[in-house]
Amino acid sequence: MAADSQSDGTPAPEAPKPIIKSADMAQEMQDAAIKVATDAMQVADAEEKDIAAYIKREFDRRYGPTWHVVVGKNYGSYCTHETGHFLYWYMGNIAILLFKAG
Repeated sequence: MAADSQSDGTPAPEAPKPIIKSADMAQEMQDAAIKVATDAMQVADAEEKDIAAYIKREFDRRYGPTWHVVVGKNYGSYCTHETGHFLYWYMGNIAILLFKAG
């Protein structure tokens, strides 16, 4: 079976392309954030709170605490973050805000 197939043989749905809206983060870390979010959307079965928890745990593990993550379709935000540790992007119709503070 091909790697891009589901267990029933149907093609796996294509991951939505990321659209970066605002970034203060190294490109390597942005790429990691997008990869982790893509993994989270598959593992967490697209439940927003579970996607946020997955991304937070992974970024705390990789880059040290304290990361904050907001995932959703309709919200406003205003936050303070550590320099070089902020990313806001869309994956399909889901917005993801990732930042380090504290």
